[in-house]
Amino acid sequence: MERERQIIFHEHYFQDFYLEQTEKVREKIGYVFKVVKTVDKIPSKFLEHLTGTDGLYEIRVEVGSDIFRIFCCFDKGNIVVLFNAFQKKSQKTPKQEIALAEKLKKEYFNLKNKRK
Repeated sequence: MERERQIIFHEHYFQDFYLEQTEKVREKIGYVFKVVKTVDKIPSKFLEHLTGTDGLYEIRVEVGSDIFRIFCCFDKGNIVVLFNAFQKKSQKTPKQEIALAEKLKKEYFNLKNKRK
């Protein structure tokens, strides 16, 4: 990879989630972000496309038995855009979380297109 991916935060959603976490969870999120920014082919352990969505991905963070998901998508191929995040408590990703991420993704691209 020639240069690091840039991580862009859409609005305040992810920051709100991040600030509520323990230091240990924040450290692990930082580590996973470093992998996402610097590794050419990101292992699916850290990043996976959400089936049935149009370009929506989840960044996966595991701390002990706790699992966290951070929704994102790509913009211009190598920029990861972060939306909402949540602690996963079951096998399936809650539909309302996916719906919110899709809404925020649409909002992000609409705002971006207006700025042009």
